[in-house]
Amino acid sequence: MRRRRPRIKGIAARAGHWSATHRKQAIGLWIAFVVVALIGGGAVGQRSLTDAETEVGESRTAELALEDKGLDDPAAESVLIQGKSGTGTSQELQAAAADVRRELASSGQVANVDPAQPSAEGRALLVNADLKGDPDEAEERADAIFAAVDSAQRANPNVEVGVAGDATAEKQLGESLDSDFAQAEKLSLPITLLILVVAFGALVAAGIPVILAISAVAATIGLVSIPSQIFPVDDAIGSVILLIGMAVGVDYSLFYLRREREERARGREPLEAIDVAAATSGRAVLVSGLTVIAAMAGMFLSGSSVFLSFGVGTLLVVAVAMLGSLTFLPAMMSLLGDRMEKGRIPFLSRRKRGGGESRVWTAVVRRVMRRPAVAIVIAGGALVALAIPAFGLNVKATGINDLPSGMSTIQTYERIQDLYPSEHPPAELVVQADNVRSPQLTSAIDEVVSTAQAEGVAVGDPEIRINDEATVAAVSLPLAGDGENDRSKDALSSLRGDLIPAAFGGTGAQVDVAGDTASSVDWQDSLSAHLPLVFGFVLSLAFLLLLVTFRSVVVPITSILLNLLSVGAAYGVLVLVFQEGLGESLLGADASGVTSWLPLFLFVVLFGLSMDYH
Repeated sequence: MRRRRPRIKGIAARAGHWSATHRKQAIGLWIAFVVVALIGGGAVGQRSLTDAETEVGESRTAELALEDKGLDDPAAESVLIQGKSGTGTSQELQAAAADVRRELASSGQVANVDPAQPSAEGRALLVNADLKGDPDEAEERADAIFAAVDSAQRANPNVEVGVAGDATAEKQLGESLDSDFAQAEKLSLPITLLILVVAFGALVAAGIPVILAISAVAATIGLVSIPSQIFPVDDAIGSVILLIGMAVGVDYSLFYLRREREERARGREPLEAIDVAAATSGRAVLVSGLTVIAAMAGMFLSGSSVFLSFGVGTLLVVAVAMLGSLTFLPAMMSLLGDRMEKGRIPFLSRRKRGGGESRVWTAVVRRVMRRPAVAIVIAGGALVALAIPAFGLNVKATGINDLPSGMSTIQTYERIQDLYPSEHPPAELVVQADNVRSPQLTSAIDEVVSTAQAEGVAVGDPEIRINDEATVAAVSLPLAGDGENDRSKDALSSLRGDLIPAAFGGTGAQVDVAGDTASSVDWQDSLSAHLPLVFGFVLSLAFLLLLVTFRSVVVPITSILLNLLSVGAAYGVLVLVFQEGLGESLLGADASGVTSWLPLFLFVVLFGLSMDYH
């Protein structure tokens, strides 16, 4: 008796049926879409966040005012000269310092070079220089700085010359990120392909999900340039798109292909099998994609332009992967037909016959369904045990010490910190008023500075910069502490909470504080304030989507609770590894704490992706 053909009902089913019956058009349209997205994105150009735009809260207000008036600090470089064994004759050090100053000045990228500053023990000299141009484009000047330092090093082989600063560190960090991105591609693609080969038992079938995922990622990297003109994106957006795009692209393809192969194994005709897969797995892809998009949209409520850009990128790549799964994928399945079985791996392909069921997982599921209470206790107990350490989660702001220690600029920076411990990161007081040169505001600035010095909040003399219109004044005040410890945070709190209100009360001026310490504190405060909003939004929207999809209250509640338990377990693993140091040597990690932005990002990613499987 002939099987009844499935009804072509619903968006996913219609899209799959049309693509399968118009396969050449569907494949051609997908290829054209990817090519146009890449070319168009390249023509438009991607607009990146400036340093000021990556800040949050009061720090962002202050930095944007400085950036708008051209008062933001110029990019700076510090060149350290010391003997190769930690010692060096004074003549050798002085000669090297003179060469460094001359090479920097002749590089054409330096606005001014300070005289060499000796260390406390006289074992080293430090040459500081300010770079020309926009500090947000400092990386473009890094090659000239490295060349100047290398030239001085060659002329003075008996001393060690190292450089650390904005341009050179950004250059090396960018190269490190590019290398990591390339390494991730080299590792993730073969590993993904290997897993898919095991799943399908055939090379052609395994290659289709990878092709879809890569094309979706490529198209999104091009497309993201368009919204970036309104919502500038973080430089790490490419890595985020790759991470999410590969995950959902492969997942959605896996759902679809497995169902089609199962239907073919049951005797359905090729088009019939695709129609069944489109009506079932295609609908699951559609619902899963919308749920993932809902979770990623939670980043729009984070209060951070960085997370906003991640939200834009992840939403786009999920939408593109979903579109490809509903159109390009069934078209490829229709085009290839039984040729998807080409490149069979003998041992694996034998195991995949007869409906494509896995003996191992079938056995696991049968035992779980036979004794569900035991399975709940074992699996649930393991997750709860992993989640318990999450209650001790302590986040920390990312600082210079968290950058790759193998970078020469970081190594030089650490040596500078050891030899010049008196260097304190400044707090930047940004005063905005009609006339910051008025006697009233001049007196208020002097009062803040003198009181801060008297109370130990500040540990040095200020540097004051005023724009031509006298509407903004930037007061750089060296803050107590090292910029990251409690002493610095207490000094910042005193400055913001007591000294500034007392001095500027009634003046009508707006005073905001920026700087490294302020940036760190504002980031953590912002995340603490916005995390409940993100959690509430994601959970509520996911509940509504699942409620409408399954017409059940039990299903969404169960799904959300299980996802929260999984997220809690992931947080617990973070604590065990990055706070307690469990297995840090195997991972090459440093158990110095969990970076402040990770819990929010991890929540939306894990919650969104885990919904796929439910």
